[in-house]
Amino acid sequence: MNDNFDIGIIGGGPAGYTYALHSSAQGKSVVLFEKDQIGGVCLNKGCIPTKSILHSSEIYKQTLNGEKFGVTAQNVTLDYSKVIERKNKTVETLRKGIELALKNAKVTVINAEAHIKNKNTIECNDGIYNCSKIVCATGSSPKVIKGLEFDHKFLLSSDDILKLEKLPQSILIVGSGAIGVEWARIFNNFDVETTVVELADHLLPLADAEVSKRLERIFKTEKIKFYTRTCVKAINNKKVTLSNGEVIEPEIVLVGVGRTPNITDKIDGVTYIGDVSGEIQLAHYAIKQAIEDIDGIKFERNLTPSVVYGTPEIAWIGKREQDLEPDTYKKSLVLLSAIGKAHCDGQTDGFIKILSQNGNIVGAHIVSNEASALIQQITIAIQNGISVYKLKEVCFPHPTYSEGVFDALFKLS
Repeated sequence: MNDNFDIGIIGGGPAGYTYALHSSAQGKSVVLFEKDQIGGVCLNKGCIPTKSILHSSEIYKQTLNGEKFGVTAQNVTLDYSKVIERKNKTVETLRKGIELALKNAKVTVINAEAHIKNKNTIECNDGIYNCSKIVCATGSSPKVIKGLEFDHKFLLSSDDILKLEKLPQSILIVGSGAIGVEWARIFNNFDVETTVVELADHLLPLADAEVSKRLERIFKTEKIKFYTRTCVKAINNKKVTLSNGEVIEPEIVLVGVGRTPNITDKIDGVTYIGDVSGEIQLAHYAIKQAIEDIDGIKFERNLTPSVVYGTPEIAWIGKREQDLEPDTYKKSLVLLSAIGKAHCDGQTDGFIKILSQNGNIVGAHIVSNEASALIQQITIAIQNGISVYKLKEVCFPHPTYSEGVFDALFKLS
């Protein structure tokens, strides 16, 4: 077996498999090591399985509330085992697709744990692999908080939560980032009593303040309990005491406060990409890191879109309003209640907000159906310096949510 390669990659997640495929396309010999499953956290324990379960939860909720659309369903039941079965099938289908792509690209894949000895040597199963270049894309793991260490029974990580075989009666979610918000929506849709605890002043603390406030309003409407400026003070016999004095007794606790890079010490001469790099922990960011390094196609790191899924979706790009000095920018905000498509879909709680300086968009914050797609229109405009005036010349289709972007542009005049 050939143990000399142009590129040696440890980690088969979005960063790793993207690097492998693009390297192979350039005619380089590539060996990829993955100790678990190809696809990494995103495919197997993160983005894809979570969104699959989320979609099932939304179908369940829509079916129960179909009367306002003229659709009445009787004896609606939920089989959570089927939800998980579909999730597993979706993940497996996508994983096989990536494995086939790697095979067709003639990437040597070794399913075993590997270690970097130096900038040109990888050790695996007592074998030595000599590589002209080594890429480390070992990802991240759920972050552990002192006092809330995972026992994988009562105190669960985002990995553990995907392994549930049945729904709990109640859940406490610690943290209201993307993980916390999406799982709060999932459990609430499935009629699980859901409580969220957040240490910051508002839910979704990395978002624009106006987005956070709207999310809090939506949570109140959906009867999702939440406490901000609050943390878990103590846990005794599954009784959770919060710093605000509240005592709750959830069936399980999800600790979803972020992720920690899977690394100890970096080795000079090795390229680190994806979550392990210590930069933005998003799959699309990891993919762009890989493409930038192997293909030389640069990207604007500060223009990495953020998306939180569920109904409505939440997405943002660029600067937040609280980051801008007063009187240095213009702001426009279009409520979804002014958009025809939102009324057709029965989803009118949200807005499209655009911030501009000197005639150019510097930030956008969207709470809306299809926000994940809408934000990309604005990302392209910001990155390419397309002015507000030039965007006004674009014809937006009707009826669509994108009309809200069009209307917001004219409010910036």
